Parts: sequence; structure tokens; C-alpha cells
Amino acid sequence: MTEAPNTEAPKTEIPMTEKPVLSVRNLTTSFLVDGEWKSVVRDVSFDVHPGETVAIVGESGSGKSVTSLSIMRLLAANVSRIEGSIMLSGRDLLSISEKEMRGVRGNDVSMIFQEPMTSLNPIFTIGRQISEVLTRHKGLTKSQARAETVRLLEKVRIPNAGARFDDYPHQFSGGMRQRVMIAMALASKPKLLIADEPTTALDVTIQGQILDLIKVLQEEEGMSVLFITHDMGVVAEIADRTIVMYRGEAVESGPTEEIFHHGKHPYTRALLSAVPRLGSMQDRKWPTRFPVVDINTGETAEPKEVAGTVDTRKTPVLAVKNLVTRFAVRSGLFATQTGAVHAVENVSFELFQGETLSLVGESGCGKSTTGRSIMRLIEPTGGEVALDGYDVLRLDQTGLRDMRKTIQMIFQDPFSSLNPRMTVGAAISEPFVKHKLGNAKEAKEKTADLLRKVGLSPDMAGRYPHEFSGGQRQRIAIARALSLDPKVIVADESVSALDVSIKAQVCNLLLDLQQSLNLAFLFISHDMAVVERVSHRVAVMYLGEIVEIGPRAAVFDNPQHPYTKKLMAAVPVPDPARRGIRRGISNDELKSPVRGMDYRPPKREYREVSAGHMVQVA
Repeated sequence: MTEAPNTEAPKTEIPMTEKPVLSVRNLTTSFLVDGEWKSVVRDVSFDVHPGETVAIVGESGSGKSVTSLSIMRLLAANVSRIEGSIMLSGRDLLSISEKEMRGVRGNDVSMIFQEPMTSLNPIFTIGRQISEVLTRHKGLTKSQARAETVRLLEKVRIPNAGARFDDYPHQFSGGMRQRVMIAMALASKPKLLIADEPTTALDVTIQGQILDLIKVLQEEEGMSVLFITHDMGVVAEIADRTIVMYRGEAVESGPTEEIFHHGKHPYTRALLSAVPRLGSMQDRKWPTRFPVVDINTGETAEPKEVAGTVDTRKTPVLAVKNLVTRFAVRSGLFATQTGAVHAVENVSFELFQGETLSLVGESGCGKSTTGRSIMRLIEPTGGEVALDGYDVLRLDQTGLRDMRKTIQMIFQDPFSSLNPRMTVGAAISEPFVKHKLGNAKEAKEKTADLLRKVGLSPDMAGRYPHEFSGGQRQRIAIARALSLDPKVIVADESVSALDVSIKAQVCNLLLDLQQSLNLAFLFISHDMAVVERVSHRVAVMYLGEIVEIGPRAAVFDNPQHPYTKKLMAAVPVPDPARRGIRRGISNDELKSPVRGMDYRPPKREYREVSAGHMVQVA
């Protein structure tokens, strides 16, 4: 797991005198809603030159993805209207027939989408899906297409590409599926690659690999790239020029360095201020609120530290000792157990009142399983969990019900955790009513108070979840978790699906609630920059085990385990000066935690680096 050194690649100057590959003028896209045309993209103009990377950045609803879909003409013709001019290598894409446009897609311009699993057909092999592009657009024979597909898979660094030709999408990890999508997009050697949030759903180390891969392939193929994202860190690392979109309009555009260092529009400054920067907490002792910029005035509220000393002399509110959670792997006609997924292996830690302990690591490391095992949403295999006087693993159903007054969970996707047929007021008051903590009037008063606490209006209680934005729904989920006055909240990737400014608002809310209610948070995340901002202590998980744990400053300022260093090195830094940096493309994915029946976990030893900072000895 050695880190590849950063190498500085010379940045090729873009010859702006050349004719642009893509020229968009006065693009306006409207949708038919209740018999009326409503514009969601208005009067947007920009160029993409040969070999150039242009980023369109903005939050959900800004119109950036609709812009890309308009260029590709992938919007339903009966309910959408595209006006203006879209010229691709001198050809007006809005004036050609649908049949001609099908020839343009894949041949001259290709697109990578955010979620590769929804873009790949699960019933066809990877090889067949890429080969189809080659036989359809390039007229290759079956054998020629197979050979070219293997070459493309090797080009995007798929290990053992020839043997994986006949594998299906579900047999690939998320990062490898995204590489397959890039291979498919490159199959016809397009002049322009449109990448719509291609790294948002990926872990930070895989995201770094994909960004490096796109940079390298762009240089090798001489391709232009239109990169759609809401992540300013990604923009800084990949874009020559940047277009900032807000409510359907391009509010600012220019060279990326100019946007980052001299952004003029208040929304641009708000986006930049909300980006969590790794290393920004070096001079701060305690968790600190994100700075907030007023979008109308551009004024920034100075961030303040919000949580002070945690008294570790008292009994911890949560104590986990040697926690083990395994899932049986079965095969054969009679579903005989042949092994086990060692999801959580010998995990121990303590959590004190008013403290935030963050569990960090990539997908599959066991952090979410740890949180669910503590709450008995998943049954642990062994170990001990003591929660505010409860011996959690010995509780019956009645005891579990009582225990959950003390500990509550906030999930990643609030929409799936809220009943769509239930008003948000009913959803928030339901735990209070079920646990018989008061009458209907008291439940209504409690709900109104909780809505105020999370920054919403009490008169919103009568609305349904679909009537709220993603950030508002997450606030509602937080209010519901607080309805039983818990001492511990498990926040499982609770901000990872949110736009950057909404993420900052929700993190600030959690910090304020911790200070006012003395809550203990088990904060589960893969976002190292956010973790640095909100944590008192940090535990790094790898393959079901804690490999490093300690005070936030100790772990971030002096990381010891190779995996901790790898996680930190992969975090995108919102600094355009790093655009030429290559991390070194690695084919490494998180190793499988599946073990045979005869596997016995080795006894782990830890050494103390400094007070409370422990690292696993290899």
C-alpha cells in the first residue's frame, strides 16, 4: 500500500486561436410544466477549445447537468425545448435529425454519467457492451472489436483486462465500473468528452485515481473535456477554465486561477468558502463551524470554535470492546457456508458525552456496519457494547426499545428514511408518541420546538418529504433523531450526499446542537476534510479493523499508518496551482474482507505515538 509520489506534469498551453471544438451560444432550455414552458437554463454561452478542460460548477438545481444533456440532445423531445446554438466542430447540433445525432453521440462526443451501475446493462458482459460501440460506430468485426476492447480496458488500467472481458458489471467495484464507462466513452476516439459528476459517488482514493486517469487519457488522446461537478476541489485539480452556474444562469466564468483567487460573484465566493480544506484546522484546538457567505452580499461570517473540553475522567456514554460482526458466505445447491465476510473485526473504542468520534475509511471498510452493530440494527457476532448503563448485546426486544431512547441514527439518504405518505410533523413526533413520552398536545409542541432547533419553521410540519430540498430533508431527519432526547447520535454519511454549501450548513447545525444539548456523535464518513473540521477524535478503519485512532490534531498532523496517509493524499485540494500534479495511478482497490472457514484473525498490536494516539503495528 505504498504511496505513489506526486509528480508534476508540464501543463500544455491551450491555443485559444484555434477554432473551438464546442461553441455554445445563448443556450436556453425549457420544460413543459402544467401546460407552460419554464426555463431552467437561460442564455448560457461558452466555448471548449481543443485539448482544453472546462468545468461547469454549481449545486443541485443550478442547471449544469441540464446544460450537458442539452448538448447531447438527451432530453425528452415532447416535454423539453432547446433554443440557441450548439456548434460541435462547426456543425449545428440543434439543426440535424435524430438519426444524424445518434451518429454524433459516441463518435464525436461521448458522455460519462455519475452512477456507472445505472449506465451499464446488468445482463450483458462488460466486453460486449464496449464492443457494441466499436461494431456500431467503427464497423469493426467481432474479433477486431474484442481486441480493441481489451486494449481500451488496459488503457484505463483495468487489471488482467483480457480475463475480465466476459465479467458482468456487478463483478466490478464502483471505481472499476467508472473506468469501464471511461473505456466505453473513449472507444470511438471522440473529440469531446462530457463528464457529468463522474467522481461524486466514489470514495476519495478512487476519485483521485479517476481524476488522474482522465488527465492522462486527455493528454494521450488530445481530447477536450467538459467536466460537470459541484466539487470545487475537483475543479481546481482538473479545469483550465471554469463556468459558475446559479439558478440556471452562468454568473461567472474565466480561467480557473482567476475564479479561485479573484472570484467576483457572491455565489462563487460562497461556493469557495464552503469547501472543506484539509489542513485548515491546524491552528484550532476544537471543532469549528464552516464559514458562511451571504449569497446576496458576499460577506463572510467568521467561523468560530463551538465545542470545548470533553471530560474523559467520567464514564464514557458508549464503550465498545472487541466488537466482531461477520456475515456468512454460502454457495452450492444446499447453500452451505463456505466462508464469512469479516465486516468488523475486534473493534474497540470509547465515546464521551459532548464528544465527536469520527470513523473514516472507504466503502467496505466496515464503518457503517460498526454503527449499525452498536445499535443492533445488525446483529454482532461477538464483543461488548455498553451504552449509558445498557449491556446492548444482551437486551431483549423491550430492552432494545428502551435503549433507543439513548441512541439514534441519521442516515445518508433522508428521503428513503422518511415515510413519503407521512407529513414531516407526524414523522418527527412518531418516536415521541410511540414511546409514550407525552400526549398529542405535547407531541405537537415538541415537534414545533425541534423544527425551530434545526432551522425550519413550525408551520412546515404539515408538508410532505417531497416538498422539501435535500438539505431540508436532512434537517428533518436530524429533528426526528432528537425527538427522544438521545445522548448519542450515529451520523452515518449524513452529509456526503449534500451539495457543498448545504453540507456546510448541516455540519454547522450538528456542531451547534452538540454544544447546546451536550450530544455525543459517532460521525461516520469518508470525507477527510469534513472529518477534520467536526471531530474531537478520529478512528481510521481498514478491512474491518481500526488501524489508527487518536485526537484529531494528532492523526491529521502526524498520520502514521500507510492507509491513513493514502486517504489524506487523495483528498482534492481547492488550489489551481496543483492542476499539473499527478498522484500516480494505482490499480489498488480495497481488498476483499471475505475469509475461509478456517481463517483465524491475527492478534493485533498497537503502539502509542503520543497521548491517546495509537497506530496498528504491521
